[in-house]
Amino acid sequence: MTLTPLALSLGLAGCLNLAPDYQRPALPVPATLPAAPAAPSSAPAALPGWRELVRDERLRQVVNRALTQNRDLRVAVLNVERSRAQLRITDADRWPALSVGLTGQRAPNSGGKEANTFTGGLQLASYELDLFGRLRNNSDAASATLLGNVAAARSARLSLVTATATAWLTLAADEEQLRLAQRTLATRDETLRLVRLQADVGAASELDLRGVQTLSAQARATVAQLQRQRDADLNALNLLVGEALPPELLPGAMAATDAHWLADVPAFASSDLLLGRPDLMQAEQSLVAANANIGAARAALFPAITLSGSYGVVSDSLSGLIHDGVTASTISGSVLLSIFDAGRRQANVKVAEVNRDIAVAQYEKAVQTAFSEAATALQGQAQWRTQVQAQSGLLEAERERYRLTKLKYDVGAASQLDYLDIERSLASAEQALVQVRLGELLNRLSLYKALGGEERGAPLSAEAPASSAEPS
Repeated sequence: MTLTPLALSLGLAGCLNLAPDYQRPALPVPATLPAAPAAPSSAPAALPGWRELVRDERLRQVVNRALTQNRDLRVAVLNVERSRAQLRITDADRWPALSVGLTGQRAPNSGGKEANTFTGGLQLASYELDLFGRLRNNSDAASATLLGNVAAARSARLSLVTATATAWLTLAADEEQLRLAQRTLATRDETLRLVRLQADVGAASELDLRGVQTLSAQARATVAQLQRQRDADLNALNLLVGEALPPELLPGAMAATDAHWLADVPAFASSDLLLGRPDLMQAEQSLVAANANIGAARAALFPAITLSGSYGVVSDSLSGLIHDGVTASTISGSVLLSIFDAGRRQANVKVAEVNRDIAVAQYEKAVQTAFSEAATALQGQAQWRTQVQAQSGLLEAERERYRLTKLKYDVGAASQLDYLDIERSLASAEQALVQVRLGELLNRLSLYKALGGEERGAPLSAEAPASSAEPS
C-alpha cells in the first residue's frame, strides 16, 4: 500500500459539514440593566478578585480552605478531566488506527518438507472517510462539552466563594443576635428577681410578677432558638469548607456598625456583558454541542465509506524480513448504505434538532435568570443602604428613649411596664439592624455573583481549572 491513497483519503475526510451555521440567539432581555450607572460603558472596570472582595483575613482563609477541600468543586474539576479524555477518544476516531505485527508459521510445503514463513508489517484497521462530517461534528460536540464543563467548574468556584462568605457572615450575625438575646435574658432574669422580692413584701402584685415571668420565659426561648440556628449555620459552613473550622477562623459577633467585611462591587450597564458569566458560557457551549450533533445525525443519512489495508514483508527467515524479504501490500474499501431502517436515522435527525431547540430555550432562560439576578442586586444596592441608614437612626432614637425612660424609672417617675416596654423595643431595634446589615452585605455578594465574578468574560480553554484557592 502506497501513501498516496491514504493521503488522498485523509484529504477527502471532512469535506462537507452538514451542521447548521451556529448563531448565538438574540438576548431576550432589555439592552440595559435597571439601576445601572447613568453612563453605560462598554468597558467597565473589572470586578475585583475574591481576595479583594473579602477584606477580613479570617474569611479569606475560610474561603481558601473551601476552594481547596469542597467536594462539589472537586467533582466539577474531575468532570473537566473526564471530558478531556472523552474528547481524545472522539478525536481518535477521525484518524487511521495503525498497528505493527510479526507472525511466524511452520507448515509442510509442496515437497512435503517443513518450511518457515515469517511476515511483518503495518496494518490499517477499518478507517472511515469522514466525507460528510459525522466524525468531525462528533468531535466538535465533544469539544463544546469540554469547554462547557470548564465553564461549569468556574461557575462552581464562583458559587462556592459567595456561598462560603454568605455562610460565614450569617454565622457572624447569628453570634450577634445570640449575644443580644443573652443580654436581654440576663436583664429579664434580674428584673424577675427584683419583682419577686417586691412581691414577697407586698410591693408588687401577682399580675406584675406573672408578667415579668412571661418576659423571662420568652427571652429564654429566644436564646434557645438562636443557639439552635447558630449551630445549624455553623454545620452548614463546615460542610461548604469540607472540614470543621478551628475556633480562630470563626467569626465573632457582628457589631451593628460593621461595614469592613466586604469591598464595594462596581457595576455596569450593558446586558451584553452578562454573557461573560460562567453559567451563561456553559449554557452556550451546550447549545454549540447540540448544533454539532445535528450535523452528525445528518451525516449518518449518507453512505459510510471505510478503508483497510496492510503493508509488510514476507520471508522464510526472520533475518530475511530485513534483508531479502518480499514486499506485500493490500488495500480495500467498502461502502455501506442503509436502505431500510424504519425511519431510525431520520428520527435521529429530528431528535438532534429538537435537542438544539431545547438548548436554545435553556440558554435564553439562563440569560433571563442572569438579567433578573443582576437587576435585583443592582436595585437593592441603594435600597439596602437607605434601610441601613434608617435602621441606624431608629436604633439611636431607641437608645436615647431608653436612657430617658431609665432615668425616670430610677426616680419612680416611670412605671415598670414602661421600662420593660422600652427595653424590649431597644432590643428589637438592635436585632433588626443586625439583620439589615447582614442583608446589605449579602446583597454585595449576590451582585458579585450575578455580574460573573473575577473571571467574567475570561476565554474558555481546554486547560483544567484549578481547584486551589490561589489566585490565577
